[in-house]
Amino acid sequence: MRRKSVLYLDVADQIKSDIMNGTYPVGSLLPTEAELEQLFDVSKITVRRAIELLSSEELVEKKSGKGTTVLSNRPYNKLSKAGTFTEYLNESGQKVAKKILNLEKVTLAPDSPVYQSLGEHAVKVSRLYILDEQPYIYFNYFLPSSLADVSLEDFEKESLYRLMDQHGIEIIKFEDSFQTIELTKQQQEILATSEKNGLKRIRKSIGLSGEIVEFSEAIYNTALYPYVIEYEA
Repeated sequence: MRRKSVLYLDVADQIKSDIMNGTYPVGSLLPTEAELEQLFDVSKITVRRAIELLSSEELVEKKSGKGTTVLSNRPYNKLSKAGTFTEYLNESGQKVAKKILNLEKVTLAPDSPVYQSLGEHAVKVSRLYILDEQPYIYFNYFLPSSLADVSLEDFEKESLYRLMDQHGIEIIKFEDSFQTIELTKQQQEILATSEKNGLKRIRKSIGLSGEIVEFSEAIYNTALYPYVIEYEA
């Protein structure tokens, strides 16, 4: 009997669960679209939307003529039941794009909060998130110096957390803190806004041994769009 209430989110959730529990190991192929249609008793469109969602979460990669490959089941994909903000924006129909502004090796001053987390040397990546063609989030990531040899091209084509995982840097939890700030002139220019205030999020990503493996600062122009955290019940 056809389960008429099944939507692409239900299918995506089940496939994600199967990836996390090892039913579909990293590097393996998911069943074909036809097999998934039969397995879940849903339409081809529903299956394709589910795969697109899993691809946006960087769990799988679909290649024409080759099928859909499982890319990851790493901890950063299952740290929490909270969806990422970019997932929320995409699912809400917003168009989100990312642009790398700068990549450099930096020497940190001892009084810097980043120094306390990563030491004297770090890799700094500056990135701009664009929402419906308007600058929205200005990110500065500070990363371990072991990533110093990663190219700008790699940062552009891969997600940050996948790159870290590929270089043996595993994350077991995130610590996020938020505060309202007065935007600097530089931040206003980068975000193309005359707004005086914005939201600042500081994230510390914690590694296996309790060490901080990422310190990032994100400035949101919340006048353009509010920051939302969506949790599963």
